[in-house]
Amino acid sequence: MTMTRTIGLLAVLGIVVLGAPVIAEDANHAALATALQDAQATLEAGLTASEREGKPISAKFEIEDGKLQLSVYAAKGDGFVEVVLDPATAAIVKSEKITDGEDLKDARIQSGSLATATQPLLSATEAVVKANAGSRAVSVTPDMKDGLSVAQVTLLEGANFRKVTAPLK
Repeated sequence: MTMTRTIGLLAVLGIVVLGAPVIAEDANHAALATALQDAQATLEAGLTASEREGKPISAKFEIEDGKLQLSVYAAKGDGFVEVVLDPATAAIVKSEKITDGEDLKDARIQSGSLATATQPLLSATEAVVKANAGSRAVSVTPDMKDGLSVAQVTLLEGANFRKVTAPLK
């Protein structure tokens, strides 16, 4: 095999391998958009319902084990819980303490990102949805921007996802 052919083959393989996460993400978005067509509950209702388990620090609709679920991370005392809600009713299905792994790491980061927040994620999410008629909130995650707490709200309109940043003040 010539050097030119080898380099060309490696370039094609690199594109295929590097492109795989994008294709997987697109497939996940498509599956999520389809599943959300039948979901009656809103992200906002999930945030409200989960407040009895702790202070919501993030929320998202996701496909878990092939089924749509609404998941909210909440700070409770000096720890964190994951509250899983029914996407049809926003009723709490289960609440589990987050004790280790990537989930605990994410919960700590999310909680820290709320350090300068003067309003809850629910208020920011409601404001973003109201300002984007025809969209629904799919997830909300706190972040820091220029030293201030912000909410990253992912919206779904039709089959299109986009992120909107809102201040948490």
